Parts: sequence; C-alpha cells; structure tokens
Amino acid sequence: MQERTFPGTLDALEPIRTFVSEVAEAAGLERSAIYNLCLAVDEIATNVVLHGYEEAGLSGEMSVSAAVEPENLVIRLLDHGRPYDPNFHDAPTGDDLSRPLEEREIGGLGILLALDGVDNLQYEVTDRGNEHRFVVQLKQPSR
Repeated sequence: MQERTFPGTLDALEPIRTFVSEVAEAAGLERSAIYNLCLAVDEIATNVVLHGYEEAGLSGEMSVSAAVEPENLVIRLLDHGRPYDPNFHDAPTGDDLSRPLEEREIGGLGILLALDGVDNLQYEVTDRGNEHRFVVQLKQPSR
C-alpha cells in the first residue's frame, strides 16, 4: 500500500490528483477510468477542504492511500474535518440537470460526479478520522 499526506488546503488538490493518477495508471486502469477516479477524489477532497476544514474553522491534513486488491483499486482519503457522508446527500437528478441554471439548487454536482466516477464510494468515521474509499474494479485478463 502506498500512502501520502497532504495539507488540508486547496493547494494540495493538484498533488493529490497526480498521486492518484500515477497509482491508477500503474494498476492498469484505462485513461477514462483514471480521469473519472481523479475527478471523484478531487471533488471529495475539495469538499473536505472547503466544508470539512475551512467552514468548520478547522485545519488539518489529508492522507491518501492506494491499495491494489485482486479485483479492485482502492483509494482511501482520510481527514479530520467535520464529518460528511456523500452517500446521504441529495445529488441532482436528471430533471434537476435539465432545468436552466438559474432555476437549479446550488451544490451537489460534485457529489454526483464523485458517485458516478467510481464503482463504489464508501464513507465511515473511524478511529483514524473520516475515511472515504473510492473503489474501482480492475479489468480482468481475458481467458
């Protein structure tokens, strides 16, 4: 397992994307899957910084780890900000997205991108902090 720690600031987003992209490429993901995974991690990390740390008046770090399992690549994002489970957020629906911008509710699009960008997005509060797990299935070799 590889793990890196980054400051809980917006300046950390680019190095996080680079780390996730390098790990995903080494795991054999296709370019589109790498892009979607990076986008998902970026959206959640942005929310951690803006809502989990800054809005809550907190500061801290984000640890990002990567593990290649037999069938999956798992990226873990760990933080100590205000807890927030993206799976219980009302993401925009198709009807919401078809309305003109001025009629849409603000927020939620990043969560939709994160949920759609990976095969499974898990969240839990652990003794180590808030943990988001981004799971992407690896292609199985043809037999």
